[in-house]
Amino acid sequence: MITVTVEPYRRVLAIPGVRTLLLVGLVARIPVIACGLTLTLHVVGGLGLGFMQAGLVGAASTAGVAIGAPIAGRFTDRRGLRPVLAVTTLAQLVFWTAAPFLPYWPLLAGAFVSGILALPVFTVVRQCVAAAVPAEHRRSAYALDSMLVEVAYMTGPAIAVAVTTALGSSWTMAFIGLGLVGSGAALLALDPPIRVDAEPGTAGVAVRRRDWLTPALLALLGVTAVATFVLAATELGLVAVLKADSATRWTGLVLAVWGLASMAGGFVYGALARGFSPLVIVGGMAALTIPMGLLAHWQWLCLALLPAGMLCAPAISTTIDTLSRWVPAAARGEATGLHGTAMTLGLAISGPLSGVIIDGPGPRWAFAISGAAGVLVVLLATPVWRRAPQHVTLRAAAAPATDAA
Repeated sequence: MITVTVEPYRRVLAIPGVRTLLLVGLVARIPVIACGLTLTLHVVGGLGLGFMQAGLVGAASTAGVAIGAPIAGRFTDRRGLRPVLAVTTLAQLVFWTAAPFLPYWPLLAGAFVSGILALPVFTVVRQCVAAAVPAEHRRSAYALDSMLVEVAYMTGPAIAVAVTTALGSSWTMAFIGLGLVGSGAALLALDPPIRVDAEPGTAGVAVRRRDWLTPALLALLGVTAVATFVLAATELGLVAVLKADSATRWTGLVLAVWGLASMAGGFVYGALARGFSPLVIVGGMAALTIPMGLLAHWQWLCLALLPAGMLCAPAISTTIDTLSRWVPAAARGEATGLHGTAMTLGLAISGPLSGVIIDGPGPRWAFAISGAAGVLVVLLATPVWRRAPQHVTLRAAAAPATDAA
């Protein structure tokens, strides 16, 4: 029998520092999430160029984030959190102050460098959650964090569009810069611990990458990437179907319902007495995505997206929870950065491939093909899943094994 209770959330929020960390993380993620759309609106509206040029700026920024996330994580592991936050906050201040005045090509180059030196809010919060929360409560903590991410994703782009419409893209970029600098300053002031001395893997001996970057972890990163691949394809498919059915005016409502379904699923998952393997959650989300395109009317499609939508937040939270258990604390920053890179690559690959599918076979095929790709990656990951790092067994003795495949 499946038991749902709010007690796990009470235990997580009772841990000293967790409430503040999650609240700062929520506020700090809003300007980070708004960056991509703000750059697009500035290139199209402020510079008067096309969406292709705007897409190149977005791709440059995304590529920079994918490169920079594990680098920032590795420096955090070796030098601590404060130097990384100081450098990235200063870099964001420089770029977003200059960005409104840059012509196109310097803006594109600046977006790439800014991406490499992006404020690592997502990875920092997740790494610090792993340090603050005991292993047996992390699933609930990451589920709560995923729900807050959904709130930030619903808030950031909406604010960017509203400010750009009212004041123009240059003012929006200035506010983005102010928000990023404020977020960096808040994290610097908070200075949450990235590991605790009593945790396994915190000894002074350096951790070799080959000791934790195992085939099982690579499989986990692949499953993480395909999860965001399916999510991005679903979003583009929904937008395209609504446009094809002359129902574009309902796009905001449909995406909001999808986000609320994800939050509800995240709440239920974090409140369960035990969790599930990422293979089960991501595979289930992908499998439930496949039949969504079979429905003729967009209103039925909106109902059909609810089951898969409820697995969105759990899919992300269970991957980072598993990673936190598989990687020693001394290397968790770099590993969390690689997790962020995997998510970014999934999003980056999904955009153009989904566009080709939508322009070719049709928008409804985006659901079937992306879902089938997700199921295939999960099946390919299954044979190596149990070959996890050796220290997982040692840590599992102190906490329930909630993620056995």
